[in-house]
Amino acid sequence: MCNRKWVWRDDGMFNLGRCAQRFCSLALLVGVVGYVPGAAQAQKLLSPFLDGAGNTVNTVTKTVTRTAESTTLAAAADDEVETLLRQAAEDDAKSGAAPQSAGAAANAPATSPAVLPDMAAPAGQAAAPLAKPSGALQGFAQFELARTLNDPSHWSKMLTRVELGRSGKINDTVKWKVSARVDYDAVFEATDFYPSPVRSDQRFNASFRETYLDMDAGDWDLRLGRQHVVWGEMVSLFFADVVSARDMREFILPEFNILRIPQWAARAEYFKNDFHGELLWIPLPTYDETGKPGSEFFPVQPEFAGFSTHYLNEHKPSSRLANSNFGARGSWLTHGWDLSGFFYRSMDAAPTFYRRVVLVPQPEVIYEARHDRISQAGGTLAKDFGSMVLKTEMVATRGRRLGVLRLTQPDGVVRQNTFDWVVGLDVPLPSEARFNVQLFQSVITNHDVDVIPRKVESGYSLLLNGKLFPQVEAEVLWVASFNRTDWMLRPKVTWTFEKNWRMTAGGDVFHGPPEGLFGRYEKRDRLFSELKYYF
Repeated sequence: MCNRKWVWRDDGMFNLGRCAQRFCSLALLVGVVGYVPGAAQAQKLLSPFLDGAGNTVNTVTKTVTRTAESTTLAAAADDEVETLLRQAAEDDAKSGAAPQSAGAAANAPATSPAVLPDMAAPAGQAAAPLAKPSGALQGFAQFELARTLNDPSHWSKMLTRVELGRSGKINDTVKWKVSARVDYDAVFEATDFYPSPVRSDQRFNASFRETYLDMDAGDWDLRLGRQHVVWGEMVSLFFADVVSARDMREFILPEFNILRIPQWAARAEYFKNDFHGELLWIPLPTYDETGKPGSEFFPVQPEFAGFSTHYLNEHKPSSRLANSNFGARGSWLTHGWDLSGFFYRSMDAAPTFYRRVVLVPQPEVIYEARHDRISQAGGTLAKDFGSMVLKTEMVATRGRRLGVLRLTQPDGVVRQNTFDWVVGLDVPLPSEARFNVQLFQSVITNHDVDVIPRKVESGYSLLLNGKLFPQVEAEVLWVASFNRTDWMLRPKVTWTFEKNWRMTAGGDVFHGPPEGLFGRYEKRDRLFSELKYYF
């Protein structure tokens, strides 16, 4: 199975037929989420997978380990939906929805991601219900509005998003979860600013989110289905989170629980004392969503004087065993230090743009996004010192290809091996405020002089947030490069005006050269607002 998407093409008419079509699809999706077989029926269907084993003495160990993994300070409010479901599925929430003090994460491992920014959830957001009846329908609904300011100024988002989920258990050893999300962006009905391929790609999307079975077998847990696998997490940055696919159609601007795309996977977890091991197999990988040429944050490739530029449709690997992903990870808690190591072999979730040069009938550069086979090894380290939390992540990547500027290069790419690392300090401040600083660097060990990145690329990020009033929180994020004048600024204010309701307003500002990570979006500065309800 894959990340399923339904798309209706524009016929220039907004009529009742189209509305009915979308309503029926939404109703069908909600119906799928809402339907779960009765316990007896499901147990009968799943009987080949059950060994009848009950809980063992290691249940407490597993619960403690999962709790530690879910309370990492840097993950302060990654996923509100996961928080809503945490009572029904004890290890679903990989990070809490409300900020915590440094002391609360004393033994929390760095088990979640990093090369770019995640927005911590507002400290003043509505507290999620601590418990709901097993099988209750839970989730959130939100409306997002954005206007791009640069000439020509235009509305760039009028998005309605609904995510629904249910979870429960069949018996003492088998649990289940089903969730799905529907997005509809009315900006493509209200304006004709974007080309037709962009409208078809981003106007309406529906997909399963985490949908899996959990089976308890003593020291081992087995999870089968669509799931998040988060191996590292830094504030606003991706490094050790090598398993997640991402929806990059809004760059790295959405919150991580919105940006991450689950994988269809089989994962076995082993718990013993202070050790937690994982074995992972992804037979049908999910890949990053990068959008279509002409969209707000499409990763435009270098253009050459005298040549026109053309993009082919993305080429994704075929669904065969040789293209599956696999990996292993181990983490330990020792003397207050949380450390982990991992290895992951995969088809790269992020695309590489291969290039072909055509001279007749007219000079043209043709790009095609493909996915390379890569290997990654790395680790994480975290320590709570009481007054601050130290976190670091590192990952070495072999097999990834980068584009070069010389037109004579076959395919326009060269193989470049990289070593990326980040170190961060999270410091709680008075009045429920928080300051985070991070330094990060990427080193190309076999650097080709014609690739755009330098041999060593360094940068930093600063995050400050705190309450202005009991229900109002302000936050400012700054991410910049040391190598060039390339930066991103993200101020925002969040108002929790009622229980389970949150309103956010802010801006996204980019600056830098066209080849810069942020500078390529210099003409995409925008103001945004969001209204969100949790249920």
